[in-house]
Formats: sequence, structure tokens, C-alpha cells
Amino acid sequence: MMRYLKLVNFEINRFSKIYISLLLITLVSQFVGVIIGTKSFLNRAHDIMLEEKISEAAYVTNYGGIDFTHIANTLWFLGPIALSAVALVFYIFLIWYRDWFGKNTFIYRLLMLPTSRLSIYLSKATAIFLMVLGLIAFQIIILPMENALFNSYVPELLLNMNMSTSSIMKFNGVLNLIIPTTFTQFLLSYGAGLMVMSILFTAIMFERSFRIKGIILGLVYCGIAAALFLTPVFVRVSDVFHFYPGELVGTLIALGIIVTGLSIWLGSWLLKNRVTV
Repeated sequence: MMRYLKLVNFEINRFSKIYISLLLITLVSQFVGVIIGTKSFLNRAHDIMLEEKISEAAYVTNYGGIDFTHIANTLWFLGPIALSAVALVFYIFLIWYRDWFGKNTFIYRLLMLPTSRLSIYLSKATAIFLMVLGLIAFQIIILPMENALFNSYVPELLLNMNMSTSSIMKFNGVLNLIIPTTFTQFLLSYGAGLMVMSILFTAIMFERSFRIKGIILGLVYCGIAAALFLTPVFVRVSDVFHFYPGELVGTLIALGIIVTGLSIWLGSWLLKNRVTV
């Protein structure tokens, strides 16, 4: 267990500089977005009010007010979230291939450690999952601060509503996706993420085991895993068999667990028996 935890800590430390950079980019970009977006709206509103000689109340009646969802839908706000997501998806591949193609081919030393290769596999998966949760936690922490800054800039008469943090997450599609509001939604969203990561890990193990043939095998495996998981959806759409919403969700969860378990088992088996040093 201690070796596994050390491996997790090691993997996180290897990505720490890029990870901290992503956090800083998110922090700076979103706060700058709040300031720029709010001032842009206020300047435009004041220009219209001066030009038409109307009050704030009349402006809101004619043109509408503003709330934090206007800021949360800007590139300043969503851009760093997308950047972080792309970086972590890229890292799913980098976390393995860096060990093979680095200057010292670190994978040789890693695979010769006196520990189960399953621990190596799981430590990499755990490191990525913890970094995803860290980014989500960071967003949850800074969102109330950004909302407070926004409310301090905008006069009360120009506000559509004084939104709470939970309301912002509810009405913004991206935030609602990455920050589930219920435990069930959390399990579904991040369970699906873990499944996709395990499938990609297994595809990488196919490529490392069989090289060119492994690329084809990996793509085939991804297709089979996706088809297996989505079978209830295909069946329901084709009206071959009727699923109630609860039954469909339950079936998808069961198949997701099966696909994830199969991927982890197959990936670790390939790492143990086919990937050599």
C-alpha cells in the first residue's frame, strides 16, 4: 500500500508544475474576465443611458440587466476550464509515453520496481483522477469570490438577480457538468470519466505490447467497449426493448462498472505479461 501511495505521489509531483500553471491560468483568466466583462457591460449601459437620457430602471426595462451567467459564458471564464480538460486528456497519454520516450527511458526502472505492475497502472489512474478532483475543488473555491467581485461592481438596479453559487452552477451548462449538484450525478459523470480513462489506458497497453498491430487492436477495443456500454441506448432508440429511465440508468451503471473492470484487468494483464523491459 505504501509503495502504491508513493507512486501516486511521484506521478502527481511529475505533473505539478504544469498543474499549478493550469490553476494560475484559471484563477487569473476568470477574475480578469469578471472585471473586463462587468466593466464592458456597465460602460455600454451608461453610454445608452446618457444617449437616451434614461434611468437605470428604464434601461433594465428596455434592455435587460445582467447576472453572473453572462460572465460565466465568456471565453475568459470557460477557456481555462477547456484548457485544463484538454491538458488532462493529453496527460492520459503523456503519463505513459513520457516514461518510454524520455531521455532515460524511465519505464525500465519503473517496471523493475519490487511491486505489482497493477500498482503502477492504478497509481497513474489515481494521480489523474485526483488532479481532476483538485481542479474541480479549486473552481468551487474561487467561484464565490468571483461572484462577490461581480456583485460589488454592478449596481443593484442593473442586476437581474443576485445569484448564489449553486444557482450559477445550475444555470451554466459547463459548470453543471463538471460540478455535479447531486451525489448520483457525481457518480455518473466521474464514473463515466474513469471508464473512458481505463479504456484509453488499455488501448495504450495494446499499442505498447504490439506496436503497429497494437494501434489497430487498441482502436478495436475502444470501439467494442463503447458499443458494449451504449448497447441499452441503441436498443432503446431502435424500440427493440423498452427501458424506463431508471432502468436505463441502472443498466448503464452496471455496464460501466463491467467495462471499467474489464479494462483495468486487461490493461494490467498486458502490462504484466506483454510489456517487457
